[in-house]
Amino acid sequence: MKYNKQLRVPQLDSYFFAPQEVIFTLGKLEKLSKKHPVNILITGRQGCGKSSLVRQFAAYFNRPTATFQVGLLSEPGQLFGEHALKEGETFYKEFLFPRAITTPRCVVHLEEINRPEHPKALNELFSVLSEDRCIWVDELGLVEVAEGVIFFATMNEGDEFAGTDSLDAALRDRFYIINMDYLPFSIEQQVLTLKAGVTEEQASTILKIVHKLRSDSHVPISISTRHSLMMAELVAMGASIREAVIYSLQISKDVLESLLLSIHAETKDTTLKENKFVFFKPDGTGE
Repeated sequence: MKYNKQLRVPQLDSYFFAPQEVIFTLGKLEKLSKKHPVNILITGRQGCGKSSLVRQFAAYFNRPTATFQVGLLSEPGQLFGEHALKEGETFYKEFLFPRAITTPRCVVHLEEINRPEHPKALNELFSVLSEDRCIWVDELGLVEVAEGVIFFATMNEGDEFAGTDSLDAALRDRFYIINMDYLPFSIEQQVLTLKAGVTEEQASTILKIVHKLRSDSHVPISISTRHSLMMAELVAMGASIREAVIYSLQISKDVLESLLLSIHAETKDTTLKENKFVFFKPDGTGE
């Protein structure tokens, strides 16, 4: 089974911020990829923009992209395809991976590379990430990585991430490594004002709450810029800071109650009115 759809180039984000040093390094690696194969591993906190950086790289350099969730791999060889049954006949169903790695200049994104269900599910990667850049698959024959293909891998590291493993040292050795962190307060504030249209004051209040959660000395909570932006978008639509927090953040009830007290101290928001049920008319005429 062949994939007929063209792999697409991601859309460029005009308001994407990243450390200047990281941007310069990616530019050098782009040039280096014209001389020999390049693999890049991006590590860092959950929600700090690792996958977004991969998409932005592909968009800026006009590269088609394919993303693969490594956490879904439950057996060796699954990246390339599997045997399936149709009308009583067994056939080999080819997956997107061989199509992607044989597409010139494709960005192949291996997301959560340290989270496979099967410990040997990544064995095939050793061959395609090597200088030879090819692998023999019985059902497909010799699969050769096309010219200019760049492999990106992203992962979260740490004991707090259930289901993750330490990346095999021999596999890690095949990558250039870039470490990412959360955006500085002032930069993330710009992101919220530019993308969501909130005021600087509103963005500042939202981020004070977000940073309080991120830096909690007992149980730090990873809040991505995406979730900061979700909160800002609700506020831009007229929601209170309290409402934006309640409906945007996936946190426990106990943490939420404690956080709402902090929000009250910060914004003097009154408590939410008791919920009542009305006809579904989001324009507010349901009463």
